[in-house]
Amino acid sequence: MNATAVPASAARRALAGLSLSMLLSALGTSVAPVALPTLAHAFSASFQEVQWVVLAHLLAVTALVVGAGRLGDLFGRRRLFLAGTALFTGASVLCGAATSLWLLIGARAAQGVGAAVMMALTMAFVGEVVPKARTGRTMGLLGTMSALGTALGPSLGGALIAGFGWRALFLVNLPLGVLTLFLARRHLPADRPRGRAGAELGAGAGRARFDVVGTLLLALALAAYALAMTLGSSGSGLLRTALLVAAALGACLFVRAQARAASPLVPRAVLRTPGLRGGLATSALVSTVMMTTLVVGPFHLSRALGLDAALTGLLLAVGPLVAAVAGMPAGQLADRFGAPRTTVLGLAAMAAGALALSATPVRFGAAGYVAPLAVLTAGYAVFQTANNTAVMADVPQDRRGVVSGALGLARNLGLVTGASVMGSVFALAAAAGDVATASPAAVAAGTRITFAVAAALVLLALAVAAGGRTRSGAARATALTPRRDPAGGGTAAPPGTGATRPGS
Repeated sequence: MNATAVPASAARRALAGLSLSMLLSALGTSVAPVALPTLAHAFSASFQEVQWVVLAHLLAVTALVVGAGRLGDLFGRRRLFLAGTALFTGASVLCGAATSLWLLIGARAAQGVGAAVMMALTMAFVGEVVPKARTGRTMGLLGTMSALGTALGPSLGGALIAGFGWRALFLVNLPLGVLTLFLARRHLPADRPRGRAGAELGAGAGRARFDVVGTLLLALALAAYALAMTLGSSGSGLLRTALLVAAALGACLFVRAQARAASPLVPRAVLRTPGLRGGLATSALVSTVMMTTLVVGPFHLSRALGLDAALTGLLLAVGPLVAAVAGMPAGQLADRFGAPRTTVLGLAAMAAGALALSATPVRFGAAGYVAPLAVLTAGYAVFQTANNTAVMADVPQDRRGVVSGALGLARNLGLVTGASVMGSVFALAAAAGDVATASPAAVAAGTRITFAVAAALVLLALAVAAGGRTRSGAARATALTPRRDPAGGGTAAPPGTGATRPGS
């Protein structure tokens, strides 16, 4: 089923459900950290124990998002999306009703599994719900909802804890989840018959199966890496080294298993999609840079500028709010001028913002930090919308789930890498063992150097995007060149059009 077959009214309601899905999955990640002190007191637990409330969700999403996308491609995105949303909603209720810390952590892991499904499949539905000419605007809307969820998390979480207690953090998902389920069940396009979906997977696709071994290897590798970047940073150097070695070993075994699998988790044809690898790489780099604002911002505003906690929290919300406001205009730019061009524009704005943050003197005060931050986050909104549009544009219908999941994975890996790596860069640049007690001058110096490194990463992403755009154009030109038909003198259709092989 394509977008043209979906009535406009049903498309609007389907988009409402998908938008709520993005909001819920972002809230699920951003709302919990603010509750850690309260949870430590409520369960008489240490910080090392309660941080698993955040880690369990993060690890589940990171490890399973690609597998969830592939499952949707093979067995039906609609039914899996409904199951994932129901799991997220039910697990949220379990979180709110938890009577012990470890029950809460288990429920958070289940919530993360549901969130992985929602994240993997939401963007995959865009091509079925809206016409191609409106893809950019729709991606912009979804990006806006994700940014709103990120921005609302800390403030909404604080208000709920103050007014109703920590359980309200999770129970608030119940009405939103039920509404999402209602809209999705009523208005998302029905799954295609499995026989037809299987035929579109290529030769032997009728026997296509879910790659359990590949999924487990990838999940173990990603979980080890995420732990090394989060839990490992607060533990011993030996622990981090062991986790990174496990991640590398798991990745090598995954690649080897994929080469031998009859029905790999990531189909080889997906990896040959024009611009895909560049789009995933730039997404990971850009997410690493965006985490810099969350790592550096609180210390710079409070230590280098001497602002109080209330004003610091208010100014930290500027970035996500700017990203939310810029999402829809970014989609209109992508639709009008093309996603590749708009991707470069967004990266250029990000580079300008990061360079300004690395060069603005402390005497400019809060405005000297917030103005470049607004440029950086607006550029991020433009980039994310255009990059997602560009990556998904060339993906066959039967592989949208796995590619959408890969985009979510690239973003998550960038965030966890940025939290660790850019945090270490900041500490080294400030020349302080504990940044929380460093002098204002040391923190200011650390901010300048860290954002200079961030600007270099954005420029690297810009180079990758420019190179990918060139290769993608060449690939499309090759694909559109008619080939001589060896059977009979005319020309054969370009590969991938389906004219000479209906099942391809």
